[in-house]
Amino acid sequence: MPTPSNPIELTTQLMSIDSTSGREGDVITWLDGYLANRGWRTTRIPVTEGRTDLFATVVDSPRVTLSTHLDTVPPFIPPRRDAENLYGRGACDAKGLAAAQVCAAETLRDEGLPVALLFVVGEEVTHDGAHAANEAAAAGLVPATSRALVNGEPTESTLALGTKGAVRVIVRTAGQAAHSAYPHLGKSATRDLVHMLAELEGIEFPRDAMFGDTTVNIGGLAGGVADNVVAPWAEARIMIRLVTPVSEVREIIERWADGRASLEWGPMVPPVKLGVVDGFRTSVAAFATDIPALTNWGTPYLFGPGSVHVAHRDDESVSLDELRAAPAAYARIAREALRLS
Repeated sequence: MPTPSNPIELTTQLMSIDSTSGREGDVITWLDGYLANRGWRTTRIPVTEGRTDLFATVVDSPRVTLSTHLDTVPPFIPPRRDAENLYGRGACDAKGLAAAQVCAAETLRDEGLPVALLFVVGEEVTHDGAHAANEAAAAGLVPATSRALVNGEPTESTLALGTKGAVRVIVRTAGQAAHSAYPHLGKSATRDLVHMLAELEGIEFPRDAMFGDTTVNIGGLAGGVADNVVAPWAEARIMIRLVTPVSEVREIIERWADGRASLEWGPMVPPVKLGVVDGFRTSVAAFATDIPALTNWGTPYLFGPGSVHVAHRDDESVSLDELRAAPAAYARIAREALRLS
């Protein structure tokens, strides 16, 4: 048998490969070879041209699956480490978690437990990898026997009780171009949009006792054609973190925009309540995950070393001690999930 995987060394190897969303092919190929050389039976799940998920197991009917994503946000930042932390893109979101899951799966496999690994692409954008994996289970490309899904996201080594959902919407206003010296001859789409957006802070959005508040982020603004032209168009890109069904928020936003702007609704991920295991600190994740798209993989659990507060930042990092402890935690959650399934 090969020497057990080391979570820090494996994380560093994964982080050394650029896998920005849409360019995940190299890291999937590398990890496929790594797992195959360590005795895992691997299967590629097609997602889009040149992009695949990776499934691995050693049994015909796995009952618990450890899963996370291998894509990252831009830009690629190569790994570096000091005495306490590992830094770089994917350290906690989520290559460190993938490495810890591989280590945990080796332990569970050696114990004779029916475990599988699922590494997906596209989580940071459209969750297309998770949707492809769900369809693959339904179609029989991979076994549909998993009764528990232990998903990895940076939760500061707490077990999440639930994850907020999310929905994107583009708000567009239309105006009439005119010479800016004669604004009364036109209609400013940018002015109208700014006035509308200012109203959002006064709108009462849904609240949930466990998940907390719905939050609204105006992530991007664009509009106009030149400084000396009254703006004929404007748009705002908004992401809303959901704590209730999306229909409630859509109704509020559509009522707010009625007659003043058009709405283009984008991908939606619903809020999800998750499985729990005794003995772990708990939290609620304000971010969205792949879990809602993986309904064919069993009762979901969510755990991971590192903090989402440094994910997506240039100083993304994970504690070496936390990373070393993560495989045992993942294995413990998987054993308990198997017992409860």
